[in-house]
Amino acid sequence: MYRLGIDSGGTFTDFVLAGDGDVSVYKTPSTPDDPAQAVKDGLALVADDLDTDVPGLLADIDIVIHGTTVATNALIEHTGAKVGLLCTEGHEDSLEIRLGHKEDGHRYDMTYPMAEMLVPRHLRVPVGGRVLSDGSEHAPLDEADVYDAVERLREADVDAVAVSLVWSFENPSHEERVREILAEELPGVHTSFSVDVLPQVREYTRTSTTVVNAYVKPTLDRYVERVEGYLQENGFEGQTRYIQANGGITSSEGLRERPAYAINSGPAGGPAAGRHLGAKFGSEDVITVDMGGTSFDVSLTKDGSTEIRKDFDLMRYRMGLPMLQVETIGAGGGSVASLDRGVLTVGPESAGADPGPACYDRGGTKPTTTDALVVLGYLNQEELLGGRMKIDADASRRAIEGHVAADSQLDVESAAAGILEIVNKNMVDGIRQVSIEKGHDPRDFAMVVGGGAGPAHATGLADELGIGRVLVPKTSSVLCAYGEVVSNYKHNRLASYPSPVEAIDPADLEARFAELEAEGVGQLRAEGIDEADISLQRVFEMRYRNQIKECEVTRPATEITDEWLSELREAFDERHEELYTYAEPETGVDLINVESVAIGRVDPPDISGGLPTGDDAETARVATREAYFEETDGFVETPVYDGSAIPVDVDVEGPAVVEEDTTTIVVNPGWSARLDDSGVYELTR
Repeated sequence: MYRLGIDSGGTFTDFVLAGDGDVSVYKTPSTPDDPAQAVKDGLALVADDLDTDVPGLLADIDIVIHGTTVATNALIEHTGAKVGLLCTEGHEDSLEIRLGHKEDGHRYDMTYPMAEMLVPRHLRVPVGGRVLSDGSEHAPLDEADVYDAVERLREADVDAVAVSLVWSFENPSHEERVREILAEELPGVHTSFSVDVLPQVREYTRTSTTVVNAYVKPTLDRYVERVEGYLQENGFEGQTRYIQANGGITSSEGLRERPAYAINSGPAGGPAAGRHLGAKFGSEDVITVDMGGTSFDVSLTKDGSTEIRKDFDLMRYRMGLPMLQVETIGAGGGSVASLDRGVLTVGPESAGADPGPACYDRGGTKPTTTDALVVLGYLNQEELLGGRMKIDADASRRAIEGHVAADSQLDVESAAAGILEIVNKNMVDGIRQVSIEKGHDPRDFAMVVGGGAGPAHATGLADELGIGRVLVPKTSSVLCAYGEVVSNYKHNRLASYPSPVEAIDPADLEARFAELEAEGVGQLRAEGIDEADISLQRVFEMRYRNQIKECEVTRPATEITDEWLSELREAFDERHEELYTYAEPETGVDLINVESVAIGRVDPPDISGGLPTGDDAETARVATREAYFEETDGFVETPVYDGSAIPVDVDVEGPAVVEEDTTTIVVNPGWSARLDDSGVYELTR
């Protein structure tokens, strides 16, 4: 039986079919106007390659794991639902007040426009009644207001309703009553409640997240119904799962309950792949990079856990749900190089897939990163993708000559080397954002490289950062889809627990976690996870007294005692010093929020074996060509190897170029590459 990973991207939808001892990679053009069609097209492509039909293919698959961009696209393109908001009277404008300032980076820019409101002012309806911060009821819910709001929203023909009442996470009774009324009065309308989506302190963040959840919910529901309906029509009897922004997979029921977890979930498969591959090579500390045609994604995993972020602006909308910290910058194979008042820049403008880099011969005339790689001899001068894409190397030279070299008084090769240096610097800056700026030394990490363009830059990036080990899987061009195949289940349950650490009652906090953990474990069991494969983590958001921002401390789920709380306090001091270079052990510490993380372990398929064997890489050598390396002060005759013929456990010494069907690996001087029987190249100094 196989596992099928499906990752929907802006240009291509990727498929990874993995079974014991075998993994196959497929790509089909994405269909933005009808995203589900790309899934159908891809299944037909895979079936045809295996000489069967779609029902025959699905009969041999026991689980499909899907990463979809439909929720993200709905938010980016503002094509989500027509949403109404029920909120506590006097709080109708919290979405626009936005805590009194603009997003980070634009706080003092008076010309920066307001974000488009997902709920227009006339659909933000106040409701009387008030719960206080201690959970007591100051004024009962005004049900007449709720029924009036229902009439207004019914007349407006809304698709979804978000409900966020002040301090509801301390006492959910008012939201629960609103839930009952909406179920009776608006049975066909999608609803989202803050007590379900984000039951934590901070009213603006909670309201914004609940609104976003409501905004994308109908779109995601329709998409899931179409995909799963197609699978069922073709006889699929296995499980369908979805990757979430927290890096774990869940059932369709779990995702449809909290569709906001689907937003920005596309890159989340990358860190899962990085964590899995790093563990195979004995490293729980990995930096995962994924360079595609338009962007460069980077994340950091420490001790087997990827960095998480909360309470941040995503596409200009505040989100409070835990999401993997995947930094994205405009540095891809299609990033355009240009001169800005005599200064060479690369990106964020991209040539994309159409027209694409000049060498694609699809009408593109601007020089890109890919064109620089062609001129420098890293990429095949005639074809890519195993011969399926022809390359015009002369077009790359003309583009760089006409747009960069001529005006900078450089020769074409020097201009291309400058483009490479700048794009590498941009990517190094992105890596530093998730490593050095978070208190981590990148030299302590292995680097896992994905994307069709990433492996050509891998050893150059590693040299810049002092990283000594780089892992490049043969599936690097579909890294996120591969990550979906090896991802674990993951469910986050959130709550507020404001208290000075020294005043916490251990039994009370333990009981609160027991409630959260029961929810997460219950969902895992419903998804078919055995008790032996379930593990729990506990996350504590803490801060020094009178600070504004918290930092997180993650601990295993062990019994909370007074001694344990003292250790938690010490762990917070250590984490604060790691992040900010100082700690204040004499200052009081407050616990603000808690989170339970329930993880269901999945046994990944064993894909080792089936690769060529032998004693000499020369059997895979197919050519030599001139390639540029800074270490050699220019061009040097460089051997080129056919990746499909390279034997396992044989060293390929740099400088060298390894050509795989969907990517090219550049081995810089001073590096060597060795292919593992799992299909992963280990590059070391």
